[in-house]
Amino acid sequence: MSAEIQSIESKTKMDTRSATLRSISRVVKFMLVRFATVFLSVIVALFLTVIIANMGGYVDNIRRAYIRENIQNRFLVDPTLRALPEEQKLQLIADMTWQQEETEGLHSPFMVRAVRYTFNALRLDLGSAQYLNSNAGSREVKDILLERLPPTLVLWTSANIIMFFVNIFAALAISRKYGSWIDKAVVALAPTSAAPAWFYGIFMILLFASVFKLLPFGGMVDAPPPENPLLYALSLFKHMILPLLAFALAYCVSGIYAWRTFFLIYSSEDYVEMAKAKGLTSRNIERRYILRPTLPAIVTAFALLLVFSWSGATVFETVFNWPGLGLMFYRAIIFVDTAVIVGETVIYAYILAVSVFLLEFIYVLVDPRVKIGGGVQKAG
Repeated sequence: MSAEIQSIESKTKMDTRSATLRSISRVVKFMLVRFATVFLSVIVALFLTVIIANMGGYVDNIRRAYIRENIQNRFLVDPTLRALPEEQKLQLIADMTWQQEETEGLHSPFMVRAVRYTFNALRLDLGSAQYLNSNAGSREVKDILLERLPPTLVLWTSANIIMFFVNIFAALAISRKYGSWIDKAVVALAPTSAAPAWFYGIFMILLFASVFKLLPFGGMVDAPPPENPLLYALSLFKHMILPLLAFALAYCVSGIYAWRTFFLIYSSEDYVEMAKAKGLTSRNIERRYILRPTLPAIVTAFALLLVFSWSGATVFETVFNWPGLGLMFYRAIIFVDTAVIVGETVIYAYILAVSVFLLEFIYVLVDPRVKIGGGVQKAG
């Protein structure tokens, strides 16, 4: 009898061990497949960015013309070079132009350089900017990005985070009062978010800066910047008022309306009605049967918000002359500075890829129905 029990226990242990190994194998396989998929997407996105940023190779023609113009200007301002015979001068200009083009790799086929550029970007070898530079005079793309990142985080990322939680809690409160005057007001005002934040920003500047002269037109702090930390903080806050107000006008009502509708859908489920019939308090129902099922969507929205806010808002920062990544990206497009455009894109692509990869595991923690590599388990 004891031998049979030992045999059953041994078989049970083997089955448990086998199930554990299968689970680990499934998780490892899922991670490898997901990592390969995400990394391949990053490669394709970066390669397309390199092609587009170089206008399919047309930027090479612009660069060649720029090189030739600079060399010709040197001959115009240097008396020694200007005094050379015309034929010798033309030959020297042609040789110097060819040498500079060779140094910059413009004689290699464009697609070969595009592949090389993509490979360097994947290794975070961002290179140097052609025209833009940091305030310290550096043309290293990483220095330019690091210098412009704090202003974007201060304004755009903080505004997004504040607005996200305001929208969530306000929508949750309004969803409890479906059909009330405030609920109807949110529905009626939702179309006002059709205009982007920069559109409201222009009117805010005209009204509060130009007409009433209460707030500055733009910038991050007064010029020259205050040396006292407290005065610097007050100046920064003063310059943030109009951008934050424009951002709130553009996205606050629409965000509340979207999340309010989302919560109302979940609050009408059968299991919520059953919880009410059991006599559970509204707070418990809200926490266990409305908020918890919506956690994956909330976490996804918050993660993507952080990713999207990293790069700033190009037009928004340009309108307010805010010295962040958005304004820098706009200037890089104007000057066709490919290195800066690709540099910001590669960082954004990596952050987005890591966020998407990690979200797969966060879903498992916040939603017990989700199984790694196994989709969503059906109830019952």
